[in-house]
Amino acid sequence: MSNTTTAQRGGPVTIDWGKVIRESNTTPTLQVVVNPPLRRGSSIHDQAFEQLHSLGADYVRFVPWFPYPRLGIAELQPPAGGKTSWDFSLVDPLTVDFLEATRGHSVILNFSTIPPWMFKTDQPVAYPADPDQPVWDYQKGTELRDPSLKELGDYYARLVAWYTRGGFEDETGKRHESGYHYTIDYWEVLNEPDFEHGTTPEQYTQRYDAIVTAVRKVAPGTKFVGMSLAMPGRNPRFFEHFLNPRNHQPGVPLDMVSYHFYAVPNADETLDVQQHTYFTQADGFINTVRFIEAIRQRLSPGTRTTVNEIGSISAEDLGQGSPGYVFQPIPNSYWNLSAATYAYVFAHLALLGIDVAGESQLVGYPTQFPSVSLLDWNTGAPNARFRVLQLLKQHFGPGDQIVSTTTGAFVTAQQYHAQGFRTRDGKRKLLLISKRDRPLDVALPGFAGARAEVVDQDTAGGQARTERLDGDSFRLPSFAVAVITLP
Repeated sequence: MSNTTTAQRGGPVTIDWGKVIRESNTTPTLQVVVNPPLRRGSSIHDQAFEQLHSLGADYVRFVPWFPYPRLGIAELQPPAGGKTSWDFSLVDPLTVDFLEATRGHSVILNFSTIPPWMFKTDQPVAYPADPDQPVWDYQKGTELRDPSLKELGDYYARLVAWYTRGGFEDETGKRHESGYHYTIDYWEVLNEPDFEHGTTPEQYTQRYDAIVTAVRKVAPGTKFVGMSLAMPGRNPRFFEHFLNPRNHQPGVPLDMVSYHFYAVPNADETLDVQQHTYFTQADGFINTVRFIEAIRQRLSPGTRTTVNEIGSISAEDLGQGSPGYVFQPIPNSYWNLSAATYAYVFAHLALLGIDVAGESQLVGYPTQFPSVSLLDWNTGAPNARFRVLQLLKQHFGPGDQIVSTTTGAFVTAQQYHAQGFRTRDGKRKLLLISKRDRPLDVALPGFAGARAEVVDQDTAGGQARTERLDGDSFRLPSFAVAVITLP
């Protein structure tokens, strides 16, 4: 929708720059999920990793995930006959390219897929010979074959040693040399256990302890992230059990916990309806965060939090594993709506003191959640979701002061969100987020002469545009995210 469309009037926004609500802890960042477009030789490989490098984000999450077993599992078959199947030939290029692109910044690695042969199953679990072919029913079994969990812990310790200690000795005593000596700041233990393998809170806590204990022996400086829940509001027992130190082995750290949020519309919703759905679901998630924070502060107040998958998923994506799936083109305005949703969640997480807000994901593509992509999977160019993350990272971060901000009339306040920040360098900035596909004239007393940087449907995946406010109001375009800096 063009910015020249007749706008509704809203506001005024009132900011008390002297009334600090809290100091922000929140780092905006993203996750990188392993998939074929990120492999060397892909048409977008170089540009994708260059975009990741240029962003310069901290706490970037790297996830080799189960739909591509050969790209994320380094031991696809169990040891047998004095031999092992350790093979990093397809895993290394993706991991090394990620670690090089993020060099100098903190990272969170999550090799999330436990080799299925470690589970008790009726028959061996097959995987495609083609490493680029996704498989959605790969995670079978609920009970590990080794009840001591040593096999599980040793697998992850060897993975970490491969990238941090130059190699490892396998189950037969044979040395495997990598030559890598990277630093892994954080290791996240498994992914979405509330979905995968039917894991209970008790099982997950035991597996976390086994993996952390084994990994610490080879990487004593690494910290750990736990839980990574897909649906954090559905089973509060995960938080009650996992965050209680009494349920862990002595000395096992609870450095950080993680969980996810995606806005997901119903299949028959048009984009006009989705703009209401996304922000309503975001409000529900923020309420869930408040309850989780009450549990965390009561049981383990020193544990930090990363919400490391934030995004939206189209209803069409949920059928991507079904026979006959046909990709439906995504409207350009969707990327701005999704970007605005991320910015809205970021602003609220900052108010709640959450440490990391990770947008999902660098590259998605048809058959692997295209609607969550930050880059065009055909060209590697950024879309509006990437540009909004870039804008937030440029302007906001830990150490900013979040100040008292109120908006005008109730009706128009439901159409946009405003939050004032006094940043670490002493600048006064306002984050404005449009929640509707129509422009809104927002009254901003005292902002004449301020500089606005805007990502909207006109800029799309291009760089944010800038403008000067020539009066005490600002036309907020539809689905726009703007940062306005006072002189």
